[in-house]
Amino acid sequence: MKKASKLPISKIQRASKIVKTGAKVGVNYVKYYGDKITKNEAEAREKLNQSNAEDIYDSLKDLKGSPLKVAQMLSMEKSILPRAYVEKFSLAQFSVPPLSEALVLRTFKKNLGKNPTDLFDEFDVRAAHAASIGQVHKAKKDGKTYAVKIQYPGVSESIKSDLALLKPFVIRMFNMKGKMSDKYFFEVQDKLLEETDYNLEVAQSEEVANACKSIPNITFPKYYKDQSSKQIITMDWMEGIHLSEFTETNTNQEKANRLGQALWDFYMFQIHKLKKVHADPHPGNFLVSKDTELIALDFGCMKAIPEDFYTPYFELADQATLSDQKRFEKKMYELEILLETDTKEELAFFSDMFHEMLSIFTKPMHAETFDFSDVTFFGEISEFGERYARNTELRQYNASRGSKHFIYMNRTFFGLYNLMFDLKAKDIKINNFLNL
Repeated sequence: MKKASKLPISKIQRASKIVKTGAKVGVNYVKYYGDKITKNEAEAREKLNQSNAEDIYDSLKDLKGSPLKVAQMLSMEKSILPRAYVEKFSLAQFSVPPLSEALVLRTFKKNLGKNPTDLFDEFDVRAAHAASIGQVHKAKKDGKTYAVKIQYPGVSESIKSDLALLKPFVIRMFNMKGKMSDKYFFEVQDKLLEETDYNLEVAQSEEVANACKSIPNITFPKYYKDQSSKQIITMDWMEGIHLSEFTETNTNQEKANRLGQALWDFYMFQIHKLKKVHADPHPGNFLVSKDTELIALDFGCMKAIPEDFYTPYFELADQATLSDQKRFEKKMYELEILLETDTKEELAFFSDMFHEMLSIFTKPMHAETFDFSDVTFFGEISEFGERYARNTELRQYNASRGSKHFIYMNRTFFGLYNLMFDLKAKDIKINNFLNL
């Protein structure tokens, strides 16, 4: 894979890259309109999606930082985005061109004031892993192996301007209208700024690891503050394979169930006991050890769950609420899904749509144990997403609705469900976290 010897850091450089990408997308649409004449709509649309996904990702991987992080977030929306986008954007989790060796050394010295060899006996300048915001290197000191995560230069400084440039793309993709879309962008912006503060990530990592240490079959690395900074993190090197590698080769149901229960307990304990959650549940953030223990990494994206959102959010998922129309609508207003400005038609449309979605999506919450390998359940979620993605009535309405806290809570549950399905975990005790 080609290495990056420099990154576009200035606003002009990054804006130019995004504008050029927009021009390519425009050309793809011109081709699409031509293809519709000679091909059927489905075939023409599929070709458009593939071309756009490739052009957009190729641009974002060079920019790194917040644009690539947004792609990573979107890749988890398997029931919303076309498959071509999901497949291409998911590369942001694992397959990103690393920094060149010279740029790595300059970035390290700028942040810690020393060369890597001043702190470690050995330091591999070749990245072991490269992702959206930073890349990881292996180092050794006194026989102990460490993972050193180095943030890409200019990432933090470019977040606000990058998101401003990306906003038109996302608004069009998700049919967002009006000023309400601003609160969602500020929520993402604030969270991305937090993710670039590695001192905060170390503090959050230690807090979660300490709070969750009683959960069986999950472990965490130790972090080293004296060898970390705002843009560098030093932690234990954890031996294991990525969760996605495990799911591709595993044939042992007992191991799948063991990991699935640990993963589910980890998330439910955080949400219900800590009122905060590791809101980045993609396979790149979890390893599986040789002893079949789950290893949780990267706590840069932690979402605090305020009580005034937590209570109606889970009350809305309750079966008693779903079966009581007045109570259901009350919670929908509390969570800003239904708006006082909605027309009669909008009220009816979104009430029906969200009732159907929640009736499907909350099924695990209504059971003592759940089979996350159930293809019927995930088929219902996919069918719902695909149906409303094609719904012409939905495109007429303002899709900018719902509390800003939905962004990361829904992302968490979508990601968690997908990981549980990939594991094919069965007989998962839904309320097991209550005993921890």
